[in-house]
Amino acid sequence: MPGARVHEGRPMRVLRSRLDVAVALMARGRVQAVLVSGDGAGTSGDEIEAMIAYLVEQGVNRERIVADPYGLDTYDTARRAVATYGVRQALITTQAFHLPRAVALCRRAGIDIAGVRAANDVRLRTRLRNLAREYVLSRPKAFLELRFPRDPAVETPPDDRLAEILAGLEHGAVAAPPSAS
Repeated sequence: MPGARVHEGRPMRVLRSRLDVAVALMARGRVQAVLVSGDGAGTSGDEIEAMIAYLVEQGVNRERIVADPYGLDTYDTARRAVATYGVRQALITTQAFHLPRAVALCRRAGIDIAGVRAANDVRLRTRLRNLAREYVLSRPKAFLELRFPRDPAVETPPDDRLAEILAGLEHGAVAAPPSAS
């Protein structure tokens, strides 16, 4: 799951919507674990800690969450998901304006991916700013990244936690997802 802005350690609306979809998917048994990816030292705060805290508050078992604090942008999130965490198949949850780019970058990275749309319940001004950023900056950047792949900004050794969680689930070692309310 790609990160987004946080405020005073709490996810803002865009990120909260993504997290709410992840909680619902876990409750329905559609996903078994969540890879939260974002900037652990972001300008708005630690996206990773905010995402983990929110998911746990919503009843997600902490043992089912893997954190990638170096997913500095969508491209890095996708590339690191494969290179560092071994992701080959996934669902990604994000807003409709971001979904085509996120899915394209994940597919290019080698992930069999499906997108799940999160709500975009923000003020008109924020929505317009997000759309402008998406179409003026992010999509042209993604076009170049798709055309001329680069290594992620931060490369780290492989991390098997996600595979271990999924393997543990197959053997009943990790608690069940939260129940649907």
